[in-house]
This record gives sequence, structure tokens and C-alpha cells, in this order.
Amino acid sequence: MKATEVRKMSAEELSAKLLDLKKDLFQLRLQHATNQLDNPIRIAEVKKDIARVKTMIREQQLAGR
Repeated sequence: MKATEVRKMSAEELSAKLLDLKKDLFQLRLQHATNQLDNPIRIAEVKKDIARVKTMIREQQLAGR
């Protein structure tokens, strides 16, 4: 996910995306713990996506003040 894609999302879309990414991260961690994960780099990618989404949510909150 690119930062430009995240910037185009509304607050509701960002919240929904954050929830989906957290679910994905949980599933990836579960697969990793049971040695079923094919691509462990995916965990880091999802964490970075979560950080991007949280950053945009915070920026929107500060801009709304």
C-alpha cells in the first residue's frame, strides 16, 4: 500500500482498513507460530501499512482541530 493511496481515503475508510490490517496481522502471526507462513516478510509489510494508516488518521484529527 502506498502513502498516496492512504491519503485519498476518508476517515471511515481508514478505520475500516485499520481493522482489516489488524486482522491480517493476527492471522499472519498465527500462521508464523504454527510454521505455516510462506512469506515472513509479509508481517513487516502489514505492520508498516498499519503505521501509515494510523499516521493518516492522526493527521486528519489534527487538521480537524
